[in-house]
Amino acid sequence: MDAPTLEPKMATEHDSSSGTPLNAPALVAGLRTYFRSGTTAELNWRRQQLAQLRKMVTENEKRFLDALKSDLNKAPQEGFMTEISAVVGDIDHALKHLKRWARPRRVATPLVAQPGKSYILPEPLGVVLIIGAWNYPLQLTLAPLVPAIAAGNCAVVKPSELSPATSALIAELLPRYLDSDAFACVEGAVEETSALLEQRWDHILYTGGGRVGRIVMSAAARHLTPVTLELGGKSPCIVADDADIDVTARRIAWGKFTNAGQTCIAPDYLLCTRATAELLLPAIEKSVREMFGDDPRESSDYGRIVNERHAERLAAYIKDGDVSLGGETDPQNRYVAPTILRNAGLETPVMQEEIFGPILPVVELEDFSRVEEFVNEREKPLALYVFTQDQGTADRILRRCSSGNACINDCMMFMAAHDLPFGGVGPSGMGAYHGEHGFKTFSHYKAVMKRKNILDLSVRYAPFSAVKFKLLRWLR
Repeated sequence: MDAPTLEPKMATEHDSSSGTPLNAPALVAGLRTYFRSGTTAELNWRRQQLAQLRKMVTENEKRFLDALKSDLNKAPQEGFMTEISAVVGDIDHALKHLKRWARPRRVATPLVAQPGKSYILPEPLGVVLIIGAWNYPLQLTLAPLVPAIAAGNCAVVKPSELSPATSALIAELLPRYLDSDAFACVEGAVEETSALLEQRWDHILYTGGGRVGRIVMSAAARHLTPVTLELGGKSPCIVADDADIDVTARRIAWGKFTNAGQTCIAPDYLLCTRATAELLLPAIEKSVREMFGDDPRESSDYGRIVNERHAERLAAYIKDGDVSLGGETDPQNRYVAPTILRNAGLETPVMQEEIFGPILPVVELEDFSRVEEFVNEREKPLALYVFTQDQGTADRILRRCSSGNACINDCMMFMAAHDLPFGGVGPSGMGAYHGEHGFKTFSHYKAVMKRKNILDLSVRYAPFSAVKFKLLRWLR
């Protein structure tokens, strides 16, 4: 995901929860003092804060949709589906399962430790930092906050400065709804993010690109702070010759061109045989027309690129191949049309870098059996998509090709399953969240054994003897 970019500041930033210049050490110290009070460990407090976060989103739904429209020209239905509904769904799932997630878990106790019992006790980590992304500025800022709250932590959220309307609204509302002693929102860019990263945290979750991910990981290493990095990469979309062309085309068009392609798990390139491409590409073009009309620029349902610089970057990518669909750009107005490229060289930027926009290069293979080799010659992607009616083909590709997430016969829909972890592998990220996986990310699973004072066997105490040794062997 292309996220907080540590670019020059856009305006005067501050600790938005107080309206004063950011004093990061004092902010973290205050949160840590409150955490040590034990308040956040109480399940009722966690439930209350989750309910308040839900209330914040639902009561201000129109304001959030308006902010998303301002930042990315998101249609209200798209904003609701991919941002509002996603966050509310995460909260509802957490509220439903929190008691089970947080309870101690009994495990077996060996004979040598009897009488006694052993269990795993989930406990909150402490004070965590969540750095959100601009492409889904509500979801990718608040969705990680849900498990952080559920696990009983204090948290600072840092929205992206590249989505200023949504960032400002989160900063305004968060202290009104949540416990301001436990949670804070910090707006800003390079200076503020750097100041936050200098502090000691108990966990950092960052959503964004690999370059900044390395900066975050380096900063965390100074304090031995664990990190969850939700990054990105070039997610392949593999279409077998037996795929249902019409359904496949419609789902690829939706997965690629939602949010004007600015989705970390969007199909980055299409991988199929030339014969399949000849059937599939006209069907994708038809689907694009059905969704956005003959001129997507005029559609109220088609998004815009986040800023002019990113639009210019995407316009340059279009020169790397032959335009089969679209190709129109207007960087000044942040517009890039849904575009399909054929014959793009494998060494060109469009095939070397994460596109993060509405451009779909097509890699046409002479032999479909080469798809695994092609994918495995490249870095592990965040997502992998396989369209086929043959389960054996899908299983073979999933077994042989590593990816953070995968979907058979659709795009991105694994995000709707709360019990599936979301995370990358290798260069596409580390760690995961969503549902109980998020609760685990923001918890420490403490190993506990409770012993009784009877039957205190002498076998473990010196002086040792042959009899004790024999008994020890039997007890192990």
